[in-house]
Amino acid sequence: MQAIELEGGFSTPAQDSARAFRQIMTVMANPGRIECIEGAAAPEPLSKAAATLLLTLCDPETRIFLAGEVDVAPVRNWINFHIGAPLVDAQSCDFAVGTWQDLAPLSQYKIGTADYPDRSASLVVQSDMLEVQGAVLQGPGIKDRAALSLPEIAAFQSNHKQFPLGLDFYFTCGERIAALPRTTEVR
Repeated sequence: MQAIELEGGFSTPAQDSARAFRQIMTVMANPGRIECIEGAAAPEPLSKAAATLLLTLCDPETRIFLAGEVDVAPVRNWINFHIGAPLVDAQSCDFAVGTWQDLAPLSQYKIGTADYPDRSASLVVQSDMLEVQGAVLQGPGIKDRAALSLPEIAAFQSNHKQFPLGLDFYFTCGERIAALPRTTEVR
């Protein structure tokens, strides 16, 4: 294991994780809102926002799938050292991380069951751009309308139609994070 894989955790774990948790819940409760989130720094190509989210929300019982370019030894070792979470395939994961293209197809992820809709996967989509523009969002947590630069629209419309089942999404770009819960209608 290299030094970079041992570094990059929270410097003050209690305060950093509490601050990050609040920011993560804020973006999930307010679809389309973008926050800067920091505290963790994993090896590239995992963004600081994605690393902070994983370090905050995941533990040794959280199953993580790394897709495409983020599935590299330094990132796997960082997760193993800092979180202790098992790395699994897409079909059994709780969290999946990668670019939009690498995470496809969405049909491979758990969407929950009628009795347990919360047993679905959350996808952490690493993006080159994250802006408050593009697709129009409506639903819980949005006063009138919001906007977010989504990689496409049809997939999120299909996901919303499955409610209360479906996937929840986090979008990261560097230190920036936004969320799109399954309750959000996308146009």
